[in-house]
Amino acid sequence: MLLPVTITLGVVLALLLAFAAVVAAWASLGRSREIVVAGLRAAAQLGVVSLVIGWVVHSLAPLLGFVALMFVVAVWTAGRRITGNPSWRWAALPIGAGVLPVVGVLLLTGLVQVRGIALIPITGILIGGALTATVLGGRRALDELGTRHGEVEAGMALGLLDRDARLEIARPAAADALLPGLDQTRTVGLVTLPGAFVGMLLGGASPVEAGAVQLFVLVALMAVQVVAVALVLELVARGRLHRD
Repeated sequence: MLLPVTITLGVVLALLLAFAAVVAAWASLGRSREIVVAGLRAAAQLGVVSLVIGWVVHSLAPLLGFVALMFVVAVWTAGRRITGNPSWRWAALPIGAGVLPVVGVLLLTGLVQVRGIALIPITGILIGGALTATVLGGRRALDELGTRHGEVEAGMALGLLDRDARLEIARPAAADALLPGLDQTRTVGLVTLPGAFVGMLLGGASPVEAGAVQLFVLVALMAVQVVAVALVLELVARGRLHRD
């Protein structure tokens, strides 16, 4: 076991959460309350999920329902973080278009079974990656359009379509959403040993098997995130995802 589940672990987690909130307040980052709430929600949600997963993996309908729930929560979280208005529903497109083809290939090739616990963590990793890329790409694109609105109008005055003018301004900023995934892939094994690799080793797999699984996760994440960023940029350029 990597970390023993004891009272000491709980105390250390509470101290780390409090430390993060205090530093955020000291630096006037304005996120102290969100940090505390996020930490408490994570504890509650993981506690419930740990109990639920043991039940859903034994039946197909609850298993697929749990995966669908992960997708819905990701769409709601990403959409609300980007827009804060009813257009948040469009976030389903970049997240779904990135994740569904990869999961489909895994199921069709038999690398992952429909029945089994592997479907939940793998799908969760991919949905989480698409969520992050969609949020970063969407927010950066909208921020850039808001800051450089005059340049968009200038492009339209020169004859560009509204969509094309927005793309010219927002594309470089949205592309920055790919940097965290790219840096993680470039530095894997040199800076960090990601969770899939460590989990496989702790589960008794050989280092080669663990490395192969981790490589797949990283490459799949890059594919998912590229699709997510490309589509969220297109939605912003077409005005589907917008701010009031």
